[in-house]
Amino acid sequence: MTSTAEAVFHAEATLGEGPMWHAGGLWFVDIKRFHIHRFDPASGRSQRWDAPGQVGWVLPHADGGFVAGLQTGVHRFDPDSGAFTALFDPEPGLPGNRLNDATTDPQGRIWFGSMDDGEQAVTGRLYRFDARGWVDSGLDPVAITNGPAISPDGRWLYHTDTLGKRVWRVPVNDDGSLGEPGLFVEIEGEGYPDGSTVDAEGCVWIGLYCGWSARRYDPDGKLMRSIAFPVANITKIAFGGPDLGTAYATTASKGLSAAELAAQPEAGSLFAFDAQTVGVPVTPARI
Repeated sequence: MTSTAEAVFHAEATLGEGPMWHAGGLWFVDIKRFHIHRFDPASGRSQRWDAPGQVGWVLPHADGGFVAGLQTGVHRFDPDSGAFTALFDPEPGLPGNRLNDATTDPQGRIWFGSMDDGEQAVTGRLYRFDARGWVDSGLDPVAITNGPAISPDGRWLYHTDTLGKRVWRVPVNDDGSLGEPGLFVEIEGEGYPDGSTVDAEGCVWIGLYCGWSARRYDPDGKLMRSIAFPVANITKIAFGGPDLGTAYATTASKGLSAAELAAQPEAGSLFAFDAQTVGVPVTPARI
């Protein structure tokens, strides 16, 4: 695997998001087409499931199966049957919102965000879901929540305000409550910070929507590396492969004109490159 981003699966996603490595495969979603994908790099084979609505993320559950975030709330997802079972809707009074991006921490808590599907109203919030139930994290609302990402030791949460072009670093207490946010990085120039993930060295990878690249920052927010892509909209990085040393990136064709689509035929594909580091295994949810 080279350090240049190369398309490995032509998913033709409108809005590819939420990649994560689990049980020998790369899972991700296409939010706007209501799809959940699984790609096996070893065989080149892929599978696809249809969700009952816009699906922002899917994460493994410790008891088997998966947890998925849809526009209508959090669901259990059984890939064997393809069935979705509703658990709860955190925002029944906000039908214009949908869930958008999530991660688990080392304790198996799910951190997930919501956003205005019209990408304007400041109605997106970040939530925590664990064995005790779900709660609002208490962070200020933004139009589009993204990330979130957790440091390997579980002590820090990275929370993205995409339209504000800022990523915040927030201390996580033992009980899951959050401390005072501090600005981690502000994106200047081209591109909006989309999904983020943290590698085993504690460095933060951020996909840039409209930015043609993904970036790696050290724990103090210093830019260390930038990976160029042949497509504009990079949504999120995940680490996979037997040693978690391959970086995978979801991308999107959403918002591109006919001329831009013609110039970016791989927009919406799943990409891979040599991360020159390794990732952290996904902790199954314990909820």
